[in-house]
Amino acid sequence: MKSYNARNSLLSFLIGASWGFAIVGTWVTFQSFIFLGIITALLFSFLFLFIALFLIVILENLSMARDRHNEVLKQTAILIEIRDALNFNSSQARE
Repeated sequence: MKSYNARNSLLSFLIGASWGFAIVGTWVTFQSFIFLGIITALLFSFLFLFIALFLIVILENLSMARDRHNEVLKQTAILIEIRDALNFNSSQARE
């Protein structure tokens, strides 16, 4: 169970760091290209922001897939308990 917490913490950290990278990187990109003109600086900033947000979406998708997998495992355990209880009750009724 410890590895799950470490992976979950790492994924949360990467998502937070990616948001920081997107915000700071967009500002730095804008400042770096402002000498070419405001339109060019905005164009490169939006391009950088688009790429950074795409990476954030990938990390969020990984997080949602992990949560979905954990929920499926919980539901499977509950369904197995229900199946065993029904099998036990039906075997008692036959005797």
